[in-house]
Amino acid sequence: MKRNAFAMQLKPGNEAEYKRRHNQIWPELKAELRKAGVSDYSIYLDPETLRLFAIQSLADDETSSTLPESPIVRKWWDSMKDLMETNPDNSPKVWPLTEMFHMD
Repeated sequence: MKRNAFAMQLKPGNEAEYKRRHNQIWPELKAELRKAGVSDYSIYLDPETLRLFAIQSLADDETSSTLPESPIVRKWWDSMKDLMETNPDNSPKVWPLTEMFHMD
């Protein structure tokens, strides 16, 4: 099992709506993430900078690099584009983070 962490950027004034949408995350999106080997996925917000910090576990045989090809993932991106900084294809702008310390 590997850990993966990255940052994203929320647009001002969208904190409550971002949380609301994730509280109602689509079951088929969760299933797609699990199928790709993603688990133990959390997103945190720094309220001062509106920077989102995500951490997830990836199975050794994970296929998360194929998620952008998934219609349900693309539909989710389209539904979230108004709340956060995105790329031209509506995927969230992501800044990979380097693990500096971990304790089990």
